[in-house]
Amino acid sequence: MSSIFFMGIVGFLIVLAVFDLVVGVSNDAVNFLNSAIGAKVARFKTILLVAAVGVFAGAAMSNGMMDVARHGIMTPMHLSFYDVMCVFLAVMVTDVILLDIFNTLGMPTSTTVSLVFELMGGAFAIAIIKILSGATDANGVLLSLGDIVNTEKALSVVLGIFLSVAIAFVMGTLVQWIARMVFSFTYRSGGATKDAQGHKFGLVSSSIKIGVFAGIAVTSIIWFLLIKGLKDSAFMTSELKELISQNTWLILGGGLAVFSVLMTLLSALKVPVLKFVVLLGTFALAMAFAGNDLVNFVGVPLTGLDAYNDFIANGNGDTQGFLMQSLMNSAQTPLLYLVLAGVVMVLALMFSKKAQNVVKTSVDLSRQDEGDEMFGSSATARILVRSASRCATTVSGFVPKRVSQWIDSRFNTDAMVLEDGAAFDVIRAAVNLVLAGLLVAMGTSMKLPLSTTYVTFMVAMGSSLADRAWSRESAVFRITGVLNVIGGWFITAGAAFIFCYLITNAMFFGRSVVMVLAVIIAITLIIRSNLKFSSKEKQQSEADLLFRQLIRSQNKDERWQLLKQHVRQCTADDLDFTAHCYQSVTDAFFQEEYRALRRATNDIEDARKQFKRQRRKEIIGMRKVDPIVAMERNTWYFLTNNAVEQLLYCLKRINDPCREHVGNNFTPVKGDHISEFVVFQKEVVRIFSLALSAIREGKLQQAEVIRQEADKVQQRLSYYRKQVIDHMQHDTANIEASTVFLNIVQESQQLLASLRHLMRGLAKFEE
Repeated sequence: MSSIFFMGIVGFLIVLAVFDLVVGVSNDAVNFLNSAIGAKVARFKTILLVAAVGVFAGAAMSNGMMDVARHGIMTPMHLSFYDVMCVFLAVMVTDVILLDIFNTLGMPTSTTVSLVFELMGGAFAIAIIKILSGATDANGVLLSLGDIVNTEKALSVVLGIFLSVAIAFVMGTLVQWIARMVFSFTYRSGGATKDAQGHKFGLVSSSIKIGVFAGIAVTSIIWFLLIKGLKDSAFMTSELKELISQNTWLILGGGLAVFSVLMTLLSALKVPVLKFVVLLGTFALAMAFAGNDLVNFVGVPLTGLDAYNDFIANGNGDTQGFLMQSLMNSAQTPLLYLVLAGVVMVLALMFSKKAQNVVKTSVDLSRQDEGDEMFGSSATARILVRSASRCATTVSGFVPKRVSQWIDSRFNTDAMVLEDGAAFDVIRAAVNLVLAGLLVAMGTSMKLPLSTTYVTFMVAMGSSLADRAWSRESAVFRITGVLNVIGGWFITAGAAFIFCYLITNAMFFGRSVVMVLAVIIAITLIIRSNLKFSSKEKQQSEADLLFRQLIRSQNKDERWQLLKQHVRQCTADDLDFTAHCYQSVTDAFFQEEYRALRRATNDIEDARKQFKRQRRKEIIGMRKVDPIVAMERNTWYFLTNNAVEQLLYCLKRINDPCREHVGNNFTPVKGDHISEFVVFQKEVVRIFSLALSAIREGKLQQAEVIRQEADKVQQRLSYYRKQVIDHMQHDTANIEASTVFLNIVQESQQLLASLRHLMRGLAKFEE
């Protein structure tokens, strides 16, 4: 394999590094954006600008140490140039694909964990190959697994995962509960603090309380910047680090005193200091992310570039025999590379739709009010909710009633006034950022690899739980979402290790053919993933957009109009699905297409879940319209909803027997029965099409005509059903086939009956 080929591989690694920067920022943007966006402390562009400045500063001031990629996981002095290039290419291909999958799903994951376990998998693959081939070190001693792979690093990361998840969640819950005890859900008005009844507290006491809280927060954030954000910066010399270490308590105490006084004065002057705290915390986390996690994105490609340069200078063309002794030394990344990486990260932060998708997952799971739940319910979540409810009931029995009443008064959300569109208030946003920063700083000082992603996400979940944002109606959905995200983190480690192990083996033995094939597959998957995501964004349901407008609107009349549009749109979508599914299921039964029936089973179940979500959203919408209007239209709304639910159950009752019959390879329905029924099938689909057109075109005055049409076909089906029953009395009729066919005829009648109820209910609801 020529040096030109490896030059192409290095070039591809650098191209992937650019994409990895984009994907990494998209994934990790949730770490420093969710609190500021969730609390609406500023305009979205302002928040992005603050984060962008932090990202660029962190990238430019990072010294770019590539020790993890160079010799943190594997020992390159025992590996050849060919060995490390196989590992590096496998790592980049695996990393980009894994992270892009997680981002497309809107699930935050850890770039640190993915990188470490990819390197671990690649190094493990090469180590096994070396050991089986009887490779030795420079002294002729046979190499062992420990000589090539640094297992201690991987174990420390696993430890960090457990510590991050558990400690961050518990601390987030505890600290937010204490903060709410101090502040309750009060809000600022003219420099003073109001309670739920509108009683003002004194300007001095309010300012002192907010000022001290802000002073603690600012001191913590600055300490976080010194310990985590700037610890590896170029200007952070060993002398300066020693000075900071020796004067830790002086810095903390002096900062707390100075900033508390300053923030109290600013608060008394009606300056929104808590918003400043949140923006400062956003800057700090963004800077720390770029300054320290940059190695996760560009470490492997730049290390590959260093290896290639060393090989060209000293390797004499021997890819298999030239050992990578040079990678045992630490490397300083040129400033130009860091600046370019910072530019790419800032652009990705500004324009990446996937970044906004990942942020949405975190914000939605922690928002204070009700809304559209992104996740369904799981058995584990239901068990946890029931157990927690029983535990809370038991504990509350030991708490004095007056104490319990006082605690409840501190969580009176009637006193809370959120910014328009905000998911939670600035108190919780500040706690999220400050606590996340402190925990990461503590972990860094204690040499524990606490993941920024894990800490920030779990602190946000813990603080939302403490704020009682998880009601009995939403807790099971929120917990399911959290479990899904946590599960994704652990899957990342296993998937990264296994995939990279397999790909490294394939590249080592397949040589240039497999390497080129892996590059092509990676590029294809990346393009396909981005095209699919763009298509998904464009196809975003109109009903989802209407619901967001409904929630944000402050005008009750406008809310009512938006709610009607939402109900109309969702009902039309349900009718469209019913008509297509009914036709496809009956056709598949007659043609004995088992795969189509099995696919319909999943489609019907998905439609039922979607119906439950849309019904929940619409009920939330009904709460936000004029109470008199809601009271007048509630009956007709639920009549329409029940009819839609019956349509979906009819489809399930048709599909299940059909799937079982075809799956068992029973005798099919006779051809004359099929030809007779197809006439009715077309009539049913035609009437559904008429109803669909009337709803989408807003011509609900045609509802009565459509109901009459449905009634006529329903009566004809009733007569035909009697004929089928009479035919079943003959000995020649196949009992199993006739029974399933009779069920289709009966459920076709029920479909039309439900459609008649739906059109009546929707017409009355729209009046």
